[in-house]
Amino acid sequence: MEWLERCACVVRFGLLNEGFRRYSALGLACVTLGGSLVKELWPLPDSYFNNKRNFLNVYFVKLSWGWTLSLLLPFIGLTNYIVTRSVPAVFRRIGALLVGTIIWYVCTNFFMYVENVTGSCYVSEMQLENKTEHGDKRECIRSGGFWVGFDISGHSFLLPYCVLMILEEAAILRDERIKKHGMKPLIHALVVSLGLLVFIWALMFFCTSIYFHSVWQKLYGTFFGILAWYVTYRWWYLKTLSPGLPPSSPPGKGHRKVK
Repeated sequence: MEWLERCACVVRFGLLNEGFRRYSALGLACVTLGGSLVKELWPLPDSYFNNKRNFLNVYFVKLSWGWTLSLLLPFIGLTNYIVTRSVPAVFRRIGALLVGTIIWYVCTNFFMYVENVTGSCYVSEMQLENKTEHGDKRECIRSGGFWVGFDISGHSFLLPYCVLMILEEAAILRDERIKKHGMKPLIHALVVSLGLLVFIWALMFFCTSIYFHSVWQKLYGTFFGILAWYVTYRWWYLKTLSPGLPPSSPPGKGHRKVK
């Protein structure tokens, strides 16, 4: 398992890199803005990644919260128990995943509501001038029509939020007790898997920015994703009545150690 340990060390270095962590939110905002400008001003030719049926989009991005949840749940549970030896503390930290799930559910439904109230139904994507009478997206699509509304990018919202959440939770890897624990192979496997997810989410976020949606649809999506991370990890989780931050989060601006 030496190869797994080496991979985990590389991923750990990247996830804990202070420069990467400090400017990750700004970097994601720049990606969506820069990619949107490329799409509008210098459209790129078709590629594998602008096909919505590509493997990563179908089996990963469309299930992005499920993938993130399925890996963060054992990671948070195991690492927080190793550090705190407290079951209540572990359940408190797992509460961050419940909060994230609520944010995902509320925001995605809000985006669908916005698209529904701002849209109209047309005969087809190629005949936008021929409007039909359907006033609801489901009815429109069910009848074979094409719905056009303000579609805030769900990918631009969720992928940055998942990346920032993984980076925050990875802070616990600084604790020396994790490095010396007997369950290192499992921890290494989780770390490598989370690192792979961060890479896939960042790649597909970049592809979304250069191939899909309008500028404002992506900017609003990214804004909500970064806002959700900031309100939770940089504000609410600093309070006593919250899931709290990972035990090894560095003290200082926007962070505190959880007792």
